[in-house]
Amino acid sequence: MTFEDFDLDNILLQAIKKQGYNTPTPIQEAAIPIMLERKDILAGAATGTGKTAAFVLPVLQYLLDEPKRSSRHPRALILSPTRELAFQIHKVVNQLGSYGTFPSVIITGGFKQSQQADTLTRACDILVATPGRLVKLMEEEFVDLSHIEIVIIDEADRMLDMGQGPTVRALLESIPTDFQAGLFSATLSGKGIEHFSEEILEEPEIVQVDAPNQKSAQIQQSVYLANNKEHKQALLANLVQDEACQSAIVFCNKKEKAIEVTEWLQSQNISAQVLHGDFIQAVRLEKLKKFKGQKIKVMVATDVAARGLDMLHITHVINYDIPYRGDIYIHRIGRTGRAQQVGIAINLVEHHDIKNIERIEYHLEQSLPVEKIAGLEPNFTLKDALKNVKKKKKTKKKSKKPKKVKVRKHAKKS
Repeated sequence: MTFEDFDLDNILLQAIKKQGYNTPTPIQEAAIPIMLERKDILAGAATGTGKTAAFVLPVLQYLLDEPKRSSRHPRALILSPTRELAFQIHKVVNQLGSYGTFPSVIITGGFKQSQQADTLTRACDILVATPGRLVKLMEEEFVDLSHIEIVIIDEADRMLDMGQGPTVRALLESIPTDFQAGLFSATLSGKGIEHFSEEILEEPEIVQVDAPNQKSAQIQQSVYLANNKEHKQALLANLVQDEACQSAIVFCNKKEKAIEVTEWLQSQNISAQVLHGDFIQAVRLEKLKKFKGQKIKVMVATDVAARGLDMLHITHVINYDIPYRGDIYIHRIGRTGRAQQVGIAINLVEHHDIKNIERIEYHLEQSLPVEKIAGLEPNFTLKDALKNVKKKKKTKKKSKKPKKVKVRKHAKKS
């Protein structure tokens, strides 16, 4: 299939060619025809699969097919959970709409509200926004959503994780018009996404591309066993200093650990910076700029700080701390192996990480291969460690004493 097969307008095809897109990705091939038929869609696609273009192209085609009325208010609303992702979406809107006239505005936190209110006085077809800032501007009557005809919600699972669900629902309830809706998520599993989509979508077509529990040949995943903290640090240093590692994100579960790991890497003369949720937007953007420009080789980050991070040059994702859930793992490793490049995802596993890695393998429906570095071999095997975990589970079940049941005394009859 080619992009011409979608019957897209020639100005969009010119922009597609300019961006170097040759053939549609699986999510584009599946989602674009559904959206062009004006149907609601629930789409599961991991980061790096071309999902942004999968919804931006139909939005632009819709605006071309339906000539603009006299209103200066936005007709398409694209919601993103984070500032960084919103800016990336807005960039794609401008790139794919470069041969036409598609006035767009971006509204996110981290900037003066008065400045963003001023931008909304201009004519606008497409509004890209984060839910929190958009609600604030609506409360002060700077935004009018009464002319919205199409709504896209990107990374819906992340929105729910961040507690943005009620805000998004309130936003959509404020739209008086009937609108076409598209909900995109890295994973469609879980009752949260199911309920969220039921509230927003009407008889949607459901598409799952690159299902999270399937093995991805684009990303080479592996496990390195660590005896203790010092062993884990030595493994990390060896891996990021390898010639194959050009740019790496190292994930930690907590801010304090991320700071500690960054300071240790810097003490080893390794170019590293930390990214966590406490940084103000200006500092955050400066760090990301340096990382994108490859002035920093290693970015040590928490999951909250890395949300919306979308860079093509990342060769390695290293889980210094193993995530607690499979969907978080999928989000992490999806930041490498982009643009048809092979990525490396490495898990550094100590004894206390065994339960988490067991959950990850269960979610993936596959066992991850264990690799070793000469001179840094572990003193245990993953197979034995998993056996010990299972033994402990059985022991705990056997040792549980039966709970004493309190018998309620009936009141004496008078």
